[in-house]
Amino acid sequence: MSEQIYTNYRLQLPNEEVLGTLVVRDGAIADIQPGVVSTGHNGGGDYLMPGLIELHTDNVERCIAPRPGIEWPIAAAAVSHDREVISAGITTVYDAISIGDFKSRSLRLTHCEAMMDAILHGQLAGRFAADHRIHLRCEISYEHAFPSAEVHLRNPLVSLMSLMDHTPGQRQFVRMDKFKQYYMGKHGVSPDEIEDFIQQRYQDQEKYSLQNRKSLVNLAKQNNIALASHDDATTAHVQEAIEDGAAIAEFPTTLEAAREAHQHNLHVLMGAPNIVLGKSHSGNVSAMELVKRDQLDILSSDYAPQSLLQAIFVITKKTGKPLHEAMQVVTSNPAKAVNLFGDRGSLEVGKRADLIAVRDDGTVPRLTAVMRQGLRVA
Repeated sequence: MSEQIYTNYRLQLPNEEVLGTLVVRDGAIADIQPGVVSTGHNGGGDYLMPGLIELHTDNVERCIAPRPGIEWPIAAAAVSHDREVISAGITTVYDAISIGDFKSRSLRLTHCEAMMDAILHGQLAGRFAADHRIHLRCEISYEHAFPSAEVHLRNPLVSLMSLMDHTPGQRQFVRMDKFKQYYMGKHGVSPDEIEDFIQQRYQDQEKYSLQNRKSLVNLAKQNNIALASHDDATTAHVQEAIEDGAAIAEFPTTLEAAREAHQHNLHVLMGAPNIVLGKSHSGNVSAMELVKRDQLDILSSDYAPQSLLQAIFVITKKTGKPLHEAMQVVTSNPAKAVNLFGDRGSLEVGKRADLIAVRDDGTVPRLTAVMRQGLRVA
């Protein structure tokens, strides 16, 4: 039997903070008591909280293509991605892999299967420090979205599916200038190409979106895969998600959509960078506004793993919420949304000892240790 003792930590329990001691046996939390003991790892008053749970990160793509024209070996990139997320305190991560794109030679089209294989093989080989799952991001206006998703569901790590529609003029890209800025800047669409590019997006949506949505919803239900909507902007979008059986509303773009989703018990997910930076990079609703209205349930680091931890400390400072309450958007709430709360997401006896120790100097919180099932991994 292996045992670890963590004492003199400010334990972030489900309903309170307690200066105390947490005991781990064989990878699970065995005891939690107030007070400090003379043995074990002395935390010196640092915070101890559950490992962070990330449901939507594109970071693996950045590790494969760290700059334009560069493609890193995929297996090595997957390990680099793993080290980045675990070093950010993320102990459970849903790697977002996109099905479909608008550029014929994009990384998302050419490397989708290889990315999924690298994550699966890395997980099975014990190559990763974090626990990895796969989140299929399905672009419903992409012609081959359904058959591609059907094939990729053979990967046993697929546990979450979201339905995206990045057609200009709606959802994330209500503002056409933001659509042009994004695709010309990130995807290299030239000024001479952009108008034809926009027209092609409209045509693809008309041809493929409706049938793809129906087919993908049925596929998720048949395979017991949690479903998320994406970039809902109107109450009609939210009602469509409810009819589809979605459990999560990812990145609603307006107060109206966020309110509607929250009222109908969808887990409202927003980006942690939005909290850290104080605004949406697409000009959409402020995540902090949703926090203040109690309409935000989950934060995702999206493209910046380090933002997840920092965001919850920003929330505590700007709202006065205690840390044990603010942290729920990166611990218990995401665990509940994807049916993992039975074994992780809170400091409770019997749960996995996925833990992070954090020190806050009032400017930037920093991790002092990351433990997965009681053993230090970062």
